[in-house]
Amino acid sequence: MRTILITGGTGLVGKALAKQLVEKNYEVIILTRTFKDVATQKNISYALWNVNEKQIDVNAVKKADAIIHLAGAGVMDKKWTAEYKNEIRNSRINSSELILNTLKNNEHKVQIIVSASAIGWYGKDKQEGHFFKENENADPAFLGKVCKEWEESIEPATTMGIRVVKLRTGIVLSEAGGAYPEFKSSLKFGIASILGTGKQMISWIHIDDLCRQYIFALENDTLVGSYNAVAPKPVNNKTMTLAIAKIVKGTFFIPVHVPQFVLNIMLGERSIEILKSARVSSDKIKSAGFTFLYPTVEAAIMQIEKK
Repeated sequence: MRTILITGGTGLVGKALAKQLVEKNYEVIILTRTFKDVATQKNISYALWNVNEKQIDVNAVKKADAIIHLAGAGVMDKKWTAEYKNEIRNSRINSSELILNTLKNNEHKVQIIVSASAIGWYGKDKQEGHFFKENENADPAFLGKVCKEWEESIEPATTMGIRVVKLRTGIVLSEAGGAYPEFKSSLKFGIASILGTGKQMISWIHIDDLCRQYIFALENDTLVGSYNAVAPKPVNNKTMTLAIAKIVKGTFFIPVHVPQFVLNIMLGERSIEILKSARVSSDKIKSAGFTFLYPTVEAAIMQIEKK
C-alpha cells in the first residue's frame, strides 16, 4: 500500500498524519472542499470533494490503496444547537456514504479503510476503577449515538472485501491546536484553570502516538474492528492541568477551580463532555503489538513543550 487517501486531511490530526505518512515514503492524497490555502508539499496532492453535493474526485479514489477517514464537523467547535448537532452527525454519516458509493460504483484497489471514531462512544464512568473496553455498548446520549452511527456507516465496506479498522480517539494533545492550547490558555495570566471539581478522568493521547496508531492499523493485517486510541494512563482534570502548569510555568501559577455552573453558562450542553469522567482502556491495541512513545501525560507535555 503506497497511496493513502485522507478525508479530513486539512484538520489537526490529518495534517500531522500526512506528515508522518510522507516520512514513511507513502504518497498522500487529501480530499478537500477547496484548493484555497492548501500548501504545496512533497508527496502530498489534493483532490476535490463536496459531501453536501455528493461530489468526489473518482480518479483520486481509484489511485488509493487505502483510505483514512477523518472527516467530520468539530464536536466542540460550536454551541450544540439542533442544527449543529445535525451537522456533527451528517458530516460523518454522509461522508462515509459518499466514499462507499464511490467504491461500489467504480473499479478500485482499496484494501483497507481506517476510520476515526471517538471515546464519546462510552458514557461516564460506571464505577471507581472501571475501564471502558471496546466490546461495551454505545452510550444512549447524543455523542454515543453519533459514534455508533459513525462506525456503522463505514462498516458496509467489509462486504466489499475491504478491511475496516475504527479508532475511538480520546482527547488529543498537540501544540498545534485542539484541547491542549485550551488547557494552558489561562496560564498566560498565571492561572491554572481546573474545571469543576477536577476529579473527572481524561482519557488522552499524544498526537504522534495517534498518528502512529493509524499507520499501525494500515500496516498490520490482523487489526480489524474497533480499538481505543488512548494512552495507557488516564489522569483527572486537576492532574492534567497542574502537570501542564508546572512544566510551562514552574511555580509561577495559581490553581483556580472554574465552577460547574460557569461552564454550563459558557458551553451549554457541551459542558457535559468537559465534566464527564471516562476511563478508557488501551489494552486491546497494546495486545496487538502497539507501543506508546508517550504513555504518561508528563512525557507528552514535556515533548509538546520541548523540555
